[in-house]
Amino acid sequence: MLLLRLPGSSVRDRLGAQAHVSAPATSANLGPGFDSFGLCLGLRDTVSATVTGSSLRVEIMGESADSLPRDESHLVVTAMRAAFTLMEVPQPGLELVCHNVIPHSRGLGSSAAAVVSGIRLAEQLVGRDIGADRRLELATRLEGHPDNVAACLLGGFTIAWTEARRPRALRLDVHADVQATVFVPGVTLSTAIARGLLPTEIGHADAASNSARAGLLAAALTLRPDLLLAATRDLLHQDYRRSAMPATLALLDAMREAGVAAVVSGAGPTLLAFGTTQQPVDAARWARPGWRSSRQDIDADGATSGEPPPAAE
Repeated sequence: MLLLRLPGSSVRDRLGAQAHVSAPATSANLGPGFDSFGLCLGLRDTVSATVTGSSLRVEIMGESADSLPRDESHLVVTAMRAAFTLMEVPQPGLELVCHNVIPHSRGLGSSAAAVVSGIRLAEQLVGRDIGADRRLELATRLEGHPDNVAACLLGGFTIAWTEARRPRALRLDVHADVQATVFVPGVTLSTAIARGLLPTEIGHADAASNSARAGLLAAALTLRPDLLLAATRDLLHQDYRRSAMPATLALLDAMREAGVAAVVSGAGPTLLAFGTTQQPVDAARWARPGWRSSRQDIDADGATSGEPPPAAE
């Protein structure tokens, strides 16, 4: 792998230099697109980094502020360190301010947003662009799979795959009529537990059906929203995870029976429901005690340079 060198002074010489990133939530899989499809949503975390002496200070506000680490194990810090290493830049001291809006451990890509934020912050502080391919490679290595990070980096609807052991991604614009509503339960679910419930093999008929639905979903999201219900049928992962999130799967069953194109968001337990401008999802009808629901814009931009997070109250 080609490493980029920063000419001239080290980032450690840039005391007081600041960078700001806004990174969006993402929903992966979208039904049949297991570990390959991603959708960028309008919910955004904001992070600021400042170059300091040799110490690390992490301030966190918002979602999961009481439970996240404030040391080198914080995922934004880990990603920044990895990006500095890639660019062969000595590690600076850092002050990090995070305003979290994306729910954690709910299947909305909070870890992907943290990884992407760290990489983009490091690039800004060094003043170098490592390139889209290396950015995706590094983010995938840190996250473990490319679906969420591809959508977070590129925006819109993304299809990710691996070629010659390197992640690749294609971004497509979502049809203007497509709407997304998320239903977020109060409980969490780790990706590791959700993945542990998947079988090592599935039948040929189920694989063929899922392959057809995945192709149809790409067409439905970009060209034919009227096909979203049929296109979001999954036989590869959702039902196998029922025991870990029975309330989510029960709501999914009810919504799909009523004609709503609902899917488990990522590894769950959040549920994402597609509607259209002509047939929007009635969030009030599907409200459940202890759950949060919100209509989410489909974000076309992905991670961007942002404004500083709001000050702590």
